[in-house]
Amino acid sequence: MDIAKVAKLSGVPASTLRFYEEKGLITSVGRQGLRRVFNANILDQLALIALGRAAGFSLDEIARMIGSKGKPNIDRELLANKADELDRTIQKLTGMRDGLRHAAACSAPSHMECPKFRRLLGLAADGAWSK
Repeated sequence: MDIAKVAKLSGVPASTLRFYEEKGLITSVGRQGLRRVFNANILDQLALIALGRAAGFSLDEIARMIGSKGKPNIDRELLANKADELDRTIQKLTGMRDGLRHAAACSAPSHMECPKFRRLLGLAADGAWSK
């Protein structure tokens, strides 16, 4: 399958496909004129890369998961650690969302008089949202 068809079917721009090949994430099997040609399993590899990126893995981490022969070699401990990290992020975002909803509906004369809003300010000042 040539690079144009891979780009069309996957939604991944040809420039990104070339970059992924430079990084060792994917491998072309040859050329058809000036265009790179890929095996049909390239779409599965690109789906794995997209899943890894959506989960927050770096391209280097994804490259290690894909392995040198394009067959996944996924470190289960790395997956568990990423899931734990996502749990912490979800917990922080849930707390922020709930605090903002409360502040929006708070009946205090001023948000600065609302204890829950003040706690949000304290967390923000301590950098709790950015950790």
